[in-house]
Amino acid sequence: MSVGLSIVIPCFNEEACLAALYERLTKAARSVMGEDYEIVLVNDGSRDSTWAMMRDLAATDARVIGVNLSRNHGHQLALTAGLDLCRGANILIIDADLQDPPELLGPMLETMRTQQADVVYGVRQSRSGETPFKRATAHGFYRLLARATDVNIPVDTGDFRLMSRRALDVLLAMPEQARFIRGMVAWIGFRQVPFAYDRDERFAGETKYPLSKMIRFALDALTGFSSAPLKLASHAGLWLSVGSLLLIVYIAYAWATGQSIQGWTSLMLIVVVLGAVQMFVLALMGEYIGRLYNEVKGRPLYIVQEIAGREQRTGTLGQVAAAIAKSDKPGGKGKRPTK
Repeated sequence: MSVGLSIVIPCFNEEACLAALYERLTKAARSVMGEDYEIVLVNDGSRDSTWAMMRDLAATDARVIGVNLSRNHGHQLALTAGLDLCRGANILIIDADLQDPPELLGPMLETMRTQQADVVYGVRQSRSGETPFKRATAHGFYRLLARATDVNIPVDTGDFRLMSRRALDVLLAMPEQARFIRGMVAWIGFRQVPFAYDRDERFAGETKYPLSKMIRFALDALTGFSSAPLKLASHAGLWLSVGSLLLIVYIAYAWATGQSIQGWTSLMLIVVVLGAVQMFVLALMGEYIGRLYNEVKGRPLYIVQEIAGREQRTGTLGQVAAAIAKSDKPGGKGKRPTK
């Protein structure tokens, strides 16, 4: 059964934020939608009591749907699961840490209506509570991505956005494994308008995006929306080839004129530089080949272990376990999860 608004929130170890998140989201949604909304909470393999809290919320509020993934799939795939299982005519994407204020729902809906937009995306004017290093790297990453891709991906934006159902339907028709959702939404087109806001500090807990995950996320974005790294590799190979030809000409000239060629250190330096560039090029090619390998396998994007709520859901991009084995004996008659 469809509703006027779905609010989709991926959660990983967010027990400290969940109660406040639910309270503020419920208040914001009721103020603009009445009872015509749903909150889809996706538990991405949390190790704390996040899932238990989700089940309690779903048991007491019929508008809450709890989705428990079979393991930690990562933020983008957890978000994909929530988007695939939601039923709203409009969809708000928001993180659980309350850095993006839920109270902006009303103004964003009004912007969508007045400008007849399919997507209203949040643009961060300020980023409270973040280190200078993170602000600087984020600033540089978004501008590098904007220059490297053919798609106009807005700078200083996250996944915080409001989407129409038709925009979401197009997004769900894109089944790639390595997902950079803000870039995929930009690729869709339609009318997309910015919504400037000030980002708050994290309400509680720790960031779920350490440096290693940020680097992985950046690689997914670059390789998913640009062939520029491959072009960079080919350009580097071309110039190194030209340099090698010039070096060969110099060696031949020195031999012909009887000049002794010295400089073992400089020779080894050239060998090391060439070897490093070759390894760099191979690494770039390996990154793209790895993406092809993952896509060819055609595995579901996510696996749902359990859904808490009064209405069960099925999606198109993942698999929902229909039954849980109940037998504790080998060879027992418990039902196995089915597609």
